[in-house]
Amino acid sequence: MTVVIERPERGECSEYYHGYVDRVPDGDVLEILAGQPDELRQMLGDLSDSQAEFSFAPGEWTIKEVLGHLVDAERLFSYRAFTFARDQSAELPGMDPDDYVREGRFERYTLSDLLDELELLRRANVIAFQYLTPEQTRQQGIASGNPFTVRALVYILAGHVLYHFEDFREKYLPGIAQMGASA
Repeated sequence: MTVVIERPERGECSEYYHGYVDRVPDGDVLEILAGQPDELRQMLGDLSDSQAEFSFAPGEWTIKEVLGHLVDAERLFSYRAFTFARDQSAELPGMDPDDYVREGRFERYTLSDLLDELELLRRANVIAFQYLTPEQTRQQGIASGNPFTVRALVYILAGHVLYHFEDFREKYLPGIAQMGASA
């Protein structure tokens, strides 16, 4: 039997993270999470590794770096969710995404490996999330100095990917298409 993870209310995470939570459409968040790796693969899977090195502006992350960031975020936010669901009260540290991307050195990865890694992590997380109890989804902990409930973290995972879908569609893929047209 799987749990329905309800949408978090205001105050279950800092207002900043509601920018991600609010992107998640109504419906079963676990189905949304489960479908995102396929959407990413459809969106980016036909790119070459050199195209995946594209950045839409100087100083912005490449497609590979964004995917590496999504892998890092999947690990980080799911770890927080599992820690809080297991009723552990230690405050968890924050992360600086730019530091993580720099140290991840994602240019060494193939596009395929990044997509595979995210898909495998996500599949494992969806399996685990579906066995949370309703009480576990409402448990709370502190990370980055902010309170989070487990269900807020689950919604943040989904909304964070949706945020980057927008960037891929609006900034990255048009730039790659424009480069191809001018070649």
